[in-house]
Amino acid sequence: MKGGKPVVKKVFYQQNDGRLSSTPPKHLGTVAKVCWRKIVPFLESTERVKRIDTALVELYCSQYEIYRQAYDDVLENGIQTKIFKSLQDASGSIVGKDFVGYRKNPAVATMKDASIQITSIGSQLGLSPKARAELMQLVDSKEKEDSTEKLAKIFGGES
Repeated sequence: MKGGKPVVKKVFYQQNDGRLSSTPPKHLGTVAKVCWRKIVPFLESTERVKRIDTALVELYCSQYEIYRQAYDDVLENGIQTKIFKSLQDASGSIVGKDFVGYRKNPAVATMKDASIQITSIGSQLGLSPKARAELMQLVDSKEKEDSTEKLAKIFGGES
């Protein structure tokens, strides 16, 4: 009890007045936390994302961190590596190596998968020019419907 009144905890989506937390969740990695701090102020400014969307924002940030880790691996190890087959003599000693081709760095596929997720989630959150334009069209059409209904009521018509 606090001040003689029982403390009632709000359900998750109503906490923080229904807004996203400006502090990133503790379980996110360093890069994901930086991403959170960059995008949450923008998302809050649009007033289209609510606290209930926290998991989606977390997923976006964690996918960004995965992308960055994979990118760092590609920078360090290259896009592909050479594959060699060892040549042995009759006694089993390695006497040379034959070049047999290239193997793609698995981090390239990880980057691709993460970028697909980032693009998809970012679109849902309105984090691309196209997504923002689509959201604005929805808002504009809703406002037109609202104003048409208001005019109809003013002039005695029904919508």
